[in-house]
Amino acid sequence: MDLNYILSQLETDSGDDTETLLQQYNRENSHTFTFDQKEEALRSKLCQSVLTVLGKQVRPSCQKICLETLRILSRDKRVLGPVATREGMLVLGGMARLQAGDEGGDKQKSSQDDAESEEEERVVVVEALKCLCNVVYNSPAAQQVSVDVKLSQGLCANLHTSRTWHHEVGLFTLRLLFLLSALRPDVRGVLRRECHAVRLLAQVLEHTLDVHWVGLYEAACPAPQALPMPAEDNERAMEALKALFNLTLSDSGGEVSEDDHQFRLIAAILRHLLMLKTETEEKTEEAHSHAVNLLNNLPVSCLDVLINMPVQGGLEKYDGKNMDAIQVLLDFMEKRIDKGSNFKEGLTPVLSLLTEGSRHHREIRRYIKAQVLPPLKDVKIRPEIGTTIRNKLVRLMTHVDMGVKQTAAEFLFVLCKESVDNLLKYTGYGNAAGLLVARGLLAGGRGETQYSEDEDSDTEEYKSAKPFINPITGHVEEPMPNPIEEMTEEQKEYEAEKLANMFDKLSRQNVIRPLGVRPDGTLAPLEETLCDPPERDSGSDSD
Repeated sequence: MDLNYILSQLETDSGDDTETLLQQYNRENSHTFTFDQKEEALRSKLCQSVLTVLGKQVRPSCQKICLETLRILSRDKRVLGPVATREGMLVLGGMARLQAGDEGGDKQKSSQDDAESEEEERVVVVEALKCLCNVVYNSPAAQQVSVDVKLSQGLCANLHTSRTWHHEVGLFTLRLLFLLSALRPDVRGVLRRECHAVRLLAQVLEHTLDVHWVGLYEAACPAPQALPMPAEDNERAMEALKALFNLTLSDSGGEVSEDDHQFRLIAAILRHLLMLKTETEEKTEEAHSHAVNLLNNLPVSCLDVLINMPVQGGLEKYDGKNMDAIQVLLDFMEKRIDKGSNFKEGLTPVLSLLTEGSRHHREIRRYIKAQVLPPLKDVKIRPEIGTTIRNKLVRLMTHVDMGVKQTAAEFLFVLCKESVDNLLKYTGYGNAAGLLVARGLLAGGRGETQYSEDEDSDTEEYKSAKPFINPITGHVEEPMPNPIEEMTEEQKEYEAEKLANMFDKLSRQNVIRPLGVRPDGTLAPLEETLCDPPERDSGSDSD
């Protein structure tokens, strides 16, 4: 459609004709996301003209069509100059009923109170919020103006009202709050201090998830026959979780200052979320993913809320603690491993969460250890071969991504109470070598964390097979024929000398560099480990 013609009609202010033309433009471009660069200037002028129309007293139907046009145009970040101004953002803020700044106000407020008028106003508010989401996402200038006119404060004020209980209004209010808190870290401190947004978003989550408290930090468990969470509620909850994630991050603006009670309340709400089901398995997994991300931001001391269920009880063999939520996290972790892709973003958060939970909460560690590293029986198969969760995690210990392999190894190390001997029992030296090098534990020993004194009990099968286990591979190997059994002494000496010469040549050409292990468990060039300086020996303590 000819943009010049639309612009000329907007300039003449021909009323119904303008609405008809914009409506036609919207229909033709509703699915357009890539625009002709030659018409960039015309589209920028159209943005300005539409804003001019919106600044006048026009009926809601015209407002809706103009906002739809602006939403389509805002997909192109190169034409947002007229919108990313104080005047433009205040017009959109007024349309969204955010009352951003001192000038936004009630300019467009309808005088009718009937249901039809409320519905028309709601449609306009939703379109304005969608426009703001696009503009803020695509324009750094608009982000700065949003800070200047205190747009985030207007969003928080709206979350206090019943208007945002309507699905789309609440959804896009939360989405815009998420975008601002993600794109402008300086806004997070303002939201936390001035708007108490952490508490506000927790209340939004509590209302959306229909949480009923039966005790301190204990929500009533959903009934087994309960219907899945409606898709609309799930959508709003996801946006609230994403915004909360941003606000609970500690950054250069200062540490998160919420009190322990607020964090524990959030942990209890997240436990409730973990126990809910949505209409599809994919949406349930997405909800669990956001819950895991947010739990990682909470102080690790608050994770006991996940297992403390004094009213509804727990599993007696774990000191009366309820491990349902921990089992959900374990199932989620295994699903992410089985996907076989995007481990860095999809898997490492839940591995980190379970690692810290196990490190600081004995009951969580004992339960996870029983599921992931049960007592060994069959030691004829290599630890990385098989379909058990232990096999899958051991395979990750040699993953090409350094972050993934370190996170998986640290998780298993903590389950073994940071004991090198216990870790090697379950993984083999070859799989654990990377972690041991990084931690300086090649000579054995333990990590720095203190754990309880409960001992692991070995099965009779493991005890009988232990002398025959290859410590490198972690399993009992089939006897191999001895390749030098039929050689003469002269042949053996010749082959040994040949091998030594090959290593010497590779070493002199810097192809390889032989390393050894120092007494403190760290690696060093071989010559240093064989010939320690005298002063080091003179100062050592004898056992």
